Amino acid sequence: MRLWVAALISIVMATPAQARWLQAESEHFVIYAEDSEDDLQHFAEMLERYHFAMERLTGKQTETPSPSNRVTIFVLRNEREMREAYGTDDRLVAGFYRPGAGMSRAFVPRLRRSGSEPDFSQTVLLHEYAHHFLTSTSRFGMPRWLGEGLAEFFASTRLLRDGSLQIGRPANHRAGELQYAVEVPIRQLLDPELYDKKRGRRYDNFYGRSWTLVHYLWFSEERKGQLNAYWRAVATGTPPLQAGEEVFGDLDKLDNDLDAYLRSRRMLTYRLTPEMLPIRPVGVFGVSEGFDEMLPVVARSQSGVTHDEALELLPKAREIAARYPGDARVLAALAEAEVDAGYYDEAVAVADRAIAIDGAVPNAHLQKALALYRKAHDAEDQQAAYGQAIRAFGGLNKLDFDNPLPLIYLYRSYADRGLEPSEHAQKALIRATELAPFDKDLSMSLAFMYAQTGRIALARQAFAPVVADPHGGTRADIARRSVAELIAAEEGKPFRFALLAEEETDASPGGEDPPAGTE
Repeated sequence: MRLWVAALISIVMATPAQARWLQAESEHFVIYAEDSEDDLQHFAEMLERYHFAMERLTGKQTETPSPSNRVTIFVLRNEREMREAYGTDDRLVAGFYRPGAGMSRAFVPRLRRSGSEPDFSQTVLLHEYAHHFLTSTSRFGMPRWLGEGLAEFFASTRLLRDGSLQIGRPANHRAGELQYAVEVPIRQLLDPELYDKKRGRRYDNFYGRSWTLVHYLWFSEERKGQLNAYWRAVATGTPPLQAGEEVFGDLDKLDNDLDAYLRSRRMLTYRLTPEMLPIRPVGVFGVSEGFDEMLPVVARSQSGVTHDEALELLPKAREIAARYPGDARVLAALAEAEVDAGYYDEAVAVADRAIAIDGAVPNAHLQKALALYRKAHDAEDQQAAYGQAIRAFGGLNKLDFDNPLPLIYLYRSYADRGLEPSEHAQKALIRATELAPFDKDLSMSLAFMYAQTGRIALARQAFAPVVADPHGGTRADIARRSVAELIAAEEGKPFRFALLAEEETDASPGGEDPPAGTE
């Protein structure tokens, strides 16, 4: 799933004196950029329209995320700075994305407003946000090819000069792959186990072929409705390859049809005008002088740093905070750096200062709670210490009732002590996963909770999106083994898909009546 590296190793700390950070806030995004107000407004509006375009084309309606569950994007100045930030000369590094409950972060270089072909970094950002959207609108783990194919389908979106979005364009960034890479046969494409077994070390055209199949099924009159029918079959328990055979018919013919489709001189696309994609107002404003200096530190902290990297970063954070002792956002950022470095008492003290100045800064409450929670592990009276930490998370909860982090840590306060979570704590974890379905670690926690309490069907359902993650690594391997164990435990007993069947109408990748295609 992730074409980007999941964690940013370093951020260039030097900022030109004339550059000032701006902050944009919209319904689904928070964006920080050293750019013009006009360009940032344009960028934020494009992303919002992209979100609503996916809603319109898939027939999915999403709830407005809580402030903490919006995706935060840090816009760096160029791809060279992006490579320097990651510590590599690899020109394929185009950005970074790190999904997480209450902490989804993306890092991109500055993007063009419009043009004949989108920047690759924009394509990657749109690909990853498509995954974010798709995961947030279905409780089921999509087959690998379908998830990647849909993400590629939307990622090739181009912003036109009149503000329209052209969606479903040819995936030109996959042209070389489709032309020269090892071809993935249709049965391997549909069956992830067969693909993993047969794939070699050579680079193949899995992504390009997945895009081709989605695009063909989406627009083909001959195969109208098959994409939805296939997804419904998989969502109700039919194995992906079997569903393909039942819905698509002769798979060898489908393979040949895809080859012919790629040779087409024309392909249909959608053109959605701004009037077709109404969005709520986007606010763009400057940040304080102190937070302007602190934002590179914030970006690095929120990308995920090692303990050693946090220790290197901390003096810079302390230096800036010393110059701006009355800025609550600056102090909250310092508290975050203290937590990363393991100085929990210092973090609590700084966070308290920030809260005293401005109690409406969420990060101050979060860092205080995190510091207290980590201290609780080594406390003599763990029950009292964890209780204090959970009460501190209550301050965050008051500011953002649907922030998933207080719910997650309530559950963890039992699990981390080896205690059986209370019914209230279990419900908290379930609710957190509903708020942040894109967080795979959270899905794993929920799956294990269900398994440990004997709710096997729900456990398998919770494991499904992790199993389907093509870049899940060890986490996906653990999920697959866990599912196998659950199946073995159920051997000889009838397995019911009632819960899945109830969600059938909520699992379709295509809407009932999407806008007409145009060439």
